[in-house]
Amino acid sequence: MVLKAFFPTCCASVDSGLLVGRWVPEQSSAVVLAVVHFPFIPVHVKELLAQVRQAGRVGVAVLGTWCHRQQEPEENLGHFLEGLGAIFSHKPWLQLCRERGSNLWSCKATRWQGPASSGAPSEDQVMLIFYDQRKVLLSQLHPPAALPDCQVGGATASAGGLAAVFDTVARSETLFRSDRFDEGLVQLSHWQSEGVEASILVELAKRASGPVCLLLACVLSLISAATSCRVFKLWPLSFILSKLSTWEQLRHRLEQLTFIFSTQKAENPSQLMRKANMLVSVLLDVTLGLALLSWLHRKDCIGQLADTLVPVADRVAEELQHLLQWLMGAPAGLKMNRALDQVLGRFFLYHIHLWISYIHLMSPFVERILWHVGLSACLGLTVALSILSDIITLLTFHIYCFYVYGARLYCLKICGLSSLWRLFRGKKWNVLRQRVDSCSYDLDQLFIGTLLFTILVFLLPTTALYYLVFTLLRLLVVTVQGLIHLLMDLINSLPLYALCLRLCRPYRLAAGVKFRILEHKAGEPLRLLMQINPLPYNRVVHTYRLPSCGCHPKHSWGSLCRKLFFGELIYPWRQRGDKQD
Repeated sequence: MVLKAFFPTCCASVDSGLLVGRWVPEQSSAVVLAVVHFPFIPVHVKELLAQVRQAGRVGVAVLGTWCHRQQEPEENLGHFLEGLGAIFSHKPWLQLCRERGSNLWSCKATRWQGPASSGAPSEDQVMLIFYDQRKVLLSQLHPPAALPDCQVGGATASAGGLAAVFDTVARSETLFRSDRFDEGLVQLSHWQSEGVEASILVELAKRASGPVCLLLACVLSLISAATSCRVFKLWPLSFILSKLSTWEQLRHRLEQLTFIFSTQKAENPSQLMRKANMLVSVLLDVTLGLALLSWLHRKDCIGQLADTLVPVADRVAEELQHLLQWLMGAPAGLKMNRALDQVLGRFFLYHIHLWISYIHLMSPFVERILWHVGLSACLGLTVALSILSDIITLLTFHIYCFYVYGARLYCLKICGLSSLWRLFRGKKWNVLRQRVDSCSYDLDQLFIGTLLFTILVFLLPTTALYYLVFTLLRLLVVTVQGLIHLLMDLINSLPLYALCLRLCRPYRLAAGVKFRILEHKAGEPLRLLMQINPLPYNRVVHTYRLPSCGCHPKHSWGSLCRKLFFGELIYPWRQRGDKQD
């Protein structure tokens, strides 16, 4: 039987002593965590191990002995270490030894027989695997990606063995708090033997984070209670707020801050990573917003934008008037229904006239409005982008009205033509059973149906042309707003902290391990070096991607084309919870 002994590289040159770690019987593996040096009292060692077991809930024990003959010239040291197996009984009992003046290692795993048994104890072969204890402690092992069916079983078993090694080191932090330089009763060697890593600034931040988080959590709870009052749930106000991107972004930011400054400790590393990603995302968002605010006020861009906005709106309205006058004539040489063409053209021209009057009425207040909008950038770049999206919505509201009018009229004619087409075929739509059934019609019904079908067919090209033009304009506006929302979702959902960890310290996000052969000679144990494989960037983004505040439904291309063909309204006035046809 071959046993695997995971040995920390930091203990390869320490003095002789006892091997402390965990035995994993399912994988026939021994994970060495530290070396206990002489002198020691066995009772004190057992008390220390009991404290580690209680704190980390991990079954640590004395696994065997470590003999470094390069520093211990006594010839009888090996016999003394072998005798410790009677005090710290463990099956199997490991005996690792590094030869004096060379790089040769000897490894034995002895299984002592019971007192009733006769004969010498049995020995197992040992495979020595070195690992970097600090990297394994700080890393987080992720489950493997989906593999073909023929490889699933082996990958699961391998991942389980690696998870046991990583979990053992992660739960043994209590053991790493003392080392050989302390004045304690037990002297240890492990990855912090050269001094415990610490920082005064980090410790001060930890001390101050508790009261600060408690204060901010109280403030955020008051804001959350104020936003959830019944006033905001009344019909006109709730309907308007649900259509504003700014309200959705502010609510999403409130949820982020509430989660970040929560006084509850993170239950697992994934939740801690999520908090860190949210904190970095909010800090980057606010930094970009402050940079935008500084740029706007330093170069007086707000005044220039206010002076440009009203002429641009007039120019857009003028171009729409020219477009409607072109449609009221003979667009592209098409023969239109003149009466319906004139009615629709004058109707839309009147709306443009109302819109121009509204723009000139608001022109004295545009600069002040833009100034206050620029101040909102201190809340983050995403808040400024959401306000920009809402401003675009308000400035193009007349285009949306034209689109809705054209879409409703076109949809009405399409539905009328489909119903009359079923009438010609002797069919009708059964509303109760939601299916098409056969039906018999008399002569008067067929005559009226033929007359209405003829009228709708000849009026359809005029309606379809207006619907096509205003749908293209609406899609142009939606594309601009979609790009803005895409940038907002990118800032809100991109796991920046995880990506920085992957770039600077790739071992922190482990996808698995690889083994490199250090030495393999006949008659000597096989020595391997375990190295951490970092998680690929695409899996980092997929695993730690944050939820975004997107409230608009994501149509597929087929669904979008079907809605456009039948004249159904699209983005953004349908929410996720609404029933889709």
